[in-house]
Amino acid sequence: MAKNSKLIYYLRTYSLLLCPKFILRHIMRRRLKEIAASPEREYIMSRVDYYNKLGDGATLPDDAPTLGSHTLKNKKCGSVYFFDTYEFTRHFPDHLRWLLKGGDVTTIPDAPTIVKSRPIGGNNANSVLMKLNKVRHFFFVKDTIPFEEKKNIILFRGDANGKPGRIRFFEKWFGHPMCDLVDTAGHSVNPTQWKGKGMSVGEHLNYRYIMALEGVDVASNLKWVMSSNSIAVMPRPTYETWFMEGTLIPDYHYIEIKPDYSDLLERIEYYNSHIDEAKAIIRHANEYVEQFRNKRREDSISLMVLAKYFGKTGQNIHSKE
Repeated sequence: MAKNSKLIYYLRTYSLLLCPKFILRHIMRRRLKEIAASPEREYIMSRVDYYNKLGDGATLPDDAPTLGSHTLKNKKCGSVYFFDTYEFTRHFPDHLRWLLKGGDVTTIPDAPTIVKSRPIGGNNANSVLMKLNKVRHFFFVKDTIPFEEKKNIILFRGDANGKPGRIRFFEKWFGHPMCDLVDTAGHSVNPTQWKGKGMSVGEHLNYRYIMALEGVDVASNLKWVMSSNSIAVMPRPTYETWFMEGTLIPDYHYIEIKPDYSDLLERIEYYNSHIDEAKAIIRHANEYVEQFRNKRREDSISLMVLAKYFGKTGQNIHSKE
């Protein structure tokens, strides 16, 4: 069971550069009309408003770049961030202005900015979410192993170097017989006994409980874990992405543990004694993931997020100059 192929990703995304923009803008106008008449309009707009919380009168700095300057040659955030935004910005007039910040964003920008991640708490309206770095973060699995047949072990594989939350988790639980924990960082100042090789996604699926621990921002494995027959175990998230981590319900979509990890074994023992409740969490998690599998609808939501961004910053998406 493999992650997304970067080769296929780049073959597809480079082809985006070939389509004339005037055709795409016609497609965009038609798509927006379809959304307005869609029976799913209420759902689509609820997602749009979740990602883009800008109100009327939002302003951009005078030096905000135009979409016309957003080219592969002038990319500032890496090719993945370029292509993931260009897939949708190419539908809009080149003179429109915007701000984009790539990478793991953990603070709220001073002006309306397109980001991959944002803090869940506080006034985060200037952090406008789009589905970025999706080749790494957005893939799901087909898990054929029933929960009862998986190893009754708490599993974690991930980079703990310089990530305080993960380090605290290792300090508390490394070496416990119920826990199989490995720090996969190639160069790390963490204890040598923590270090080891990673594990494929398919190998992860042999385990009942998979830790989804935030690193710099979100836990990148949470999405595929929630599509499996294993259960994500984690404290309540503090950052969110296109996956809307802030809407997840503790002990309904995942097993919640305390931020200091102190109740980990207590929580796992409870669900080992209440298998039906554990399987209900898996069912609810799988149902949650389903909403992200409709690519056409996901693309429509992305277009609407940008259309709202330009509208709320006082720009006309249908103007030619």
